[in-house]
Amino acid sequence: MSVRSSATASVRRVATLAAATARPTTERDRERRRIAIMCLPFFALATVAGFVPLAMLVRISLAEDTVWIEGWSLEAWRTLATTAEYRWVAWNTLWFVGLATLVSVALGVAVSHVLEKYELPFERAVVAAVSFPIALPGIIVAYLIIVLLGRQGLVTNAIAVATGQSALDLASATAITGLFLGYVYSLLPRATMVLRGTYAEVNVQAEEAARALGASRWQTFYHVTFPEIRPGIVAAAILTFRSGLAIFGTVLILQSHRVLTLQIHDEISVGSYDPDIAAAIGLVYVAFIVAVTFVGLRFIENEAVEI
Repeated sequence: MSVRSSATASVRRVATLAAATARPTTERDRERRRIAIMCLPFFALATVAGFVPLAMLVRISLAEDTVWIEGWSLEAWRTLATTAEYRWVAWNTLWFVGLATLVSVALGVAVSHVLEKYELPFERAVVAAVSFPIALPGIIVAYLIIVLLGRQGLVTNAIAVATGQSALDLASATAITGLFLGYVYSLLPRATMVLRGTYAEVNVQAEEAARALGASRWQTFYHVTFPEIRPGIVAAAILTFRSGLAIFGTVLILQSHRVLTLQIHDEISVGSYDPDIAAAIGLVYVAFIVAVTFVGLRFIENEAVEI
């Protein structure tokens, strides 16, 4: 079958499906119509908040005149592809967010394991403390890091008093370590929320059987628990990685590491004002996030089938 014939057949199938949904004659068609009606608010929101802005980003990235959005030019994409600075920023973003994701998910596994497997005193307070950073804007997280690790920070001065070193030398709020801690602090509750739901589905009887057969706690976790929570780990990694790429307020205040969100901010600032390049970066970001999400979901589906 030729490409043209295949495209024609696909269009006909879509038209037939749309007609059946609009005027259902069977119970299956009526069910499709109910689903379509329930999805309308989502598609309306996606159109206003997603598709239209993306279309505008495409137009701005290809505009010759970025003030009046007129004409057509590939200069922004050419600059993005040939300038080493943007590749450096992309690499900085990937390794930094990837490392923060790895640490956050690993800590999330440990926290979720403790919360689900042990009876803790003040468990609600612990859960509230772990989930609290979700409600905090990135700017507040940055100021918390400064309060703790800045030159006048509580932790900084406590270490200075204990060791006799200078607080100025120990301050790390505006160093890359302070920014990294801010990322992990923001991402950990997101990973924990996903993993706690995964832990709730773990086969407790299989764990008990492994323990009864002489397996240690670590062996039980590695051979029984870990395979069951692996899809949840992937889901948590996808969520935290995407969230990490979108962090802006913390980076804006601390500014110890250049990532994509800070680069986009600089591109549309008064000093440079290159909205076409900022739009091109945004489109690459969206395409990358969609690709990562698609690959991750496919992995989760394969894992679920195997389990």
